[in-house]
Amino acid sequence: MKPSLVSNTPLRGTQPHCQTCSLNSLCLPLSLSDNDMDRLDDIIRRGRPIQKGQLLFQQGEEFQSVYAVRTGALKTYTLASNGEEQITGFHLASELIGLAGYDNGEYPLTAKALETTTVCEIPLTQLESLADDLPDLRRQLMRNMGTEIRHDQSMMLLLSKKNAEERVASFLLDIAQRYARRGFSASHFRLPMSRVDISNYLGLAVETISRVFTRFQKNGLIETQGKEVILQDMDTLNELAGLVDEEACEHK
Repeated sequence: MKPSLVSNTPLRGTQPHCQTCSLNSLCLPLSLSDNDMDRLDDIIRRGRPIQKGQLLFQQGEEFQSVYAVRTGALKTYTLASNGEEQITGFHLASELIGLAGYDNGEYPLTAKALETTTVCEIPLTQLESLADDLPDLRRQLMRNMGTEIRHDQSMMLLLSKKNAEERVASFLLDIAQRYARRGFSASHFRLPMSRVDISNYLGLAVETISRVFTRFQKNGLIETQGKEVILQDMDTLNELAGLVDEEACEHK
């Protein structure tokens, strides 16, 4: 088995503790006491950045850790029998990655950095032991697993029921909402993934993705500047995505 890319020794002088991390309210239960936060902080491994194209873990490897993305972004994918990638998700800062391996003891997916990325590694055995003592932490893990399942179900619906424009609109709004949860703009953000990756994820040809983006720009729905995207007509995008009542959707 290849060695972990995350150092066993936390780099305390250069990287934040859980208590001082700007993302702790998103990936940790708010009700943890300072002492409990310190206990969690003690088991987390923080290493050097993972460079673009480098693997965090690989399909079939033993499931040993859960990871919280601190900066950057990753994609997860499976390999078909012919060796082709099928992208299953994109993971942004504050989001957990690796939980899908919990049920059978190995990672069912490969995770690759889309850009320079830093993660917090949480070893499984220590996490389970700590979660036994901290019910709020266990509930947070269950909530994250539930969110992951709901997202997978939404993706299945997206690929089976929606046309190209509806898929792209849904994708852009999903990314927008995830940025908003981190306190960033929901209408102006950067897409860390390539058009090729987006086309793979949405089950569309890359030429189709380009045509839809061009059509959206022509119709005043979005503006693009390289990988920067500005959502200019949220109402129409929500209608295309089937989210007519955006506020109701966000509060589900």
